[in-house]
Amino acid sequence: MQIEAPGPAFARGPLTLALRQRTTAAMNRVLRSALGAVLLLGLALPATAQTTQGAAPPYEGDLLRLAEILGALHYIRPLCGAAEATRWRDEMAGLLDVEAPSGDRRGQLIAAFNNGYESYKQVYRTCTPSAELASQRYLETGAKLSRDIAARYGSN
Repeated sequence: MQIEAPGPAFARGPLTLALRQRTTAAMNRVLRSALGAVLLLGLALPATAQTTQGAAPPYEGDLLRLAEILGALHYIRPLCGAAEATRWRDEMAGLLDVEAPSGDRRGQLIAAFNNGYESYKQVYRTCTPSAELASQRYLETGAKLSRDIAARYGSN
């Protein structure tokens, strides 16, 4: 997959390559952190069982946002060359398994995932610096959101 490089030809030199390698290493660290947070979330959320049948938990809005982020990552990470063909869809499936939502809630979570995927599919056809930046920001946001949900609701 070809990455578009803005600027003059000298922007593709050894310094740019070194910067890109450092950025990739940093993104991989963030990715591992995000995965760890999602796994932590999976362990923490069963402790927050719904108080009434069919009622959405207090973290529902955050969970919907996380589902949307997972959908966006499922599209954009492989587009930008990450060897993660099904990683983010698998994370979403794991989230659904742990949450075991009712039919309507399950549909909303899946719709949020699909919306994240489709939104980025409509905007990005190739990996651009903007796509890489969006990917990095979603990794960071997803990791933070997962940690916040686990910290706020995991010990209840």
